[in-house]
Formats: sequence, C-alpha cells, structure tokens
Amino acid sequence: MIEARHLRVLRAVASTGSFSAAGRELGCTQPAVSQQMKALESSVGTPLLVRTGREMRLTQAGEALVRHAAGIIAGLTAAEEEVAAIAGLRAGRVRLVSFPSGSSTLVPTALAALRAAHPGTRVSLEEAEPPNSVELLREGDCDVALAFRYEGAAGAEEWDDLVVRPLLTDRLVALVPDGHRLARTEGSVAIGELARESWIAGCPRCRGQLVEVCEGAGFSPRIDFATDDYPAVVGLVGAGLGVAVLPQLAVESVRPRGVWTVALEPAVRREIVALTLPDLAQVPAVAATLDELARAGARQSAAR
Repeated sequence: MIEARHLRVLRAVASTGSFSAAGRELGCTQPAVSQQMKALESSVGTPLLVRTGREMRLTQAGEALVRHAAGIIAGLTAAEEEVAAIAGLRAGRVRLVSFPSGSSTLVPTALAALRAAHPGTRVSLEEAEPPNSVELLREGDCDVALAFRYEGAAGAEEWDDLVVRPLLTDRLVALVPDGHRLARTEGSVAIGELARESWIAGCPRCRGQLVEVCEGAGFSPRIDFATDDYPAVVGLVGAGLGVAVLPQLAVESVRPRGVWTVALEPAVRREIVALTLPDLAQVPAVAATLDELARAGARQSAAR
C-alpha cells in the first residue's frame, strides 16, 4: 500500500535531486529519507530512483508516481480537512497564491472577513502570476490560486480540469500624465490615438496583451520602459516618460499621482477568477475562502 508520507518524500527527492537536500526541505535526516524511499519501492515492487553520480534520477515508474502524487495528496488533504470539520475541530489551513494587484485589493478584504467568521482558519499567501500560479495549484503547492485571462484569448480550455469561481471583470484603461492632451478626457478614446506615444509596459502577460491590442489597431507600440512593478509604471507615467495601459484593478492597487486614467475603445477586459482542484473545493476552509473572495470581487465591482 502506498502511503502519502512516502509520496511527499518522493516528490521532495524528485524536485531537489538528492536525499540530503530532500531531508533539509522536509526537516528530517538523510537516512530517514533513504528508509522511506526503500519502503515505497518495496510497496510498489519496482525501483523508483537511480543514483547517477551525486544526484538521483527517477525511473519511468518513479516519473509516473510523481505525476500522480499531487492529485493523490490533494485528495487525501481534502479528506483530512473535511473529516476534521465534521468532527467539530473548526480548524483549517488554506495556501493561497495571488497575482500582485489581486493581493493588494481583493485578498485583504476577503481574508479579513474570513478571519472574522472563522478565526480557526489559517491562510498563507504567496504571489505568482498566471500561468505559474495555476501550475502551483496543479502540482499541489497551493490550495487556491487567483488568476486571470483576457476575453477572447486562446487557451480558454486550460482550466477545464479545475473549479473556476468568477470574481469580477476587469477592464484595461490607459494612463497618461497630467498635462497630456488626453488628460481629463470624458468618455473613451481609441487606442490608436496613442500610436505615436512612448509606452511603458507592465507584466509579461499584460505586455503581450498590449502589443496584441495595438497591432489590432494598426500600429506597434514603441516600448521604452518595461517593469513588473505597477507603482513603477504609474510613477514613470506621472513623470511624463510615456503612457501605459494597465488593468483597472492594478491602478486601484496604487495611489496614482500626476496620472489620469482614460477609458479605451475597443474595450479590452480580463476575467479574474479563483481556482482550486475539484477535491479541494469540498474542503470547508477552501470553500469559505472562495466565498469570501467572491464577495470581495462583488464589492470591488460595486465600488467602481
């Protein structure tokens, strides 16, 4: 019989490449890792690891087992958490991964409400942009991932194996410095009116979307600056160094000074969602986190 603790050790060995490094990651000794790997190989009846010099290499059977380990561990975690809740322990742990503008807008409101309603639930937060955040979820390294995708973008089926909880729809807006000819513009403007401007680009995925939208309008943007830091984008625009296009949620996550936002046509929107695995969606702490994130998204939409 395969034990979950053995699978966790196997994943650690596969990711670190050695028994000693896996032991450090798991907080145990190298001999303990070696013993658990011997027990796992005895259970499955075939070698899972081959030593090559100072590193360990997975056999074909080992690769297959690692591939299935994340789903198995997620299922066991779901069972343990649900049983604990039914037994009245009122405890839970949720590992949340979010992209930066979600971390500073939706997440604080949701987690404050969650703590007030369920003080025994502990939530940890890490930041990652999609698709990295989605891969962390599939690999079993988080329980809930905030992600986004642009309307009409290819790969809509990439989340078909996940539980998708819509949070809000976020529109792209243009940022122009105070004193720009389009500052204080009422209504929306065509993105083609910014064709001759210097551009400041955001995160790689948003940067790709910017280029795609501009090329659809018949021009290629001249990108003079690029940064993943949204406050830096706003600061560069405010200093008069160029214009930018950012999701509205990103603008709301900072205090723009010397900057004006302008609605764009054609409208470009992104769908912001919370994702989890089907088994984890049944865990009470995860379900409560999804509910609070959805409420935070609704409040954010209503405030606009």
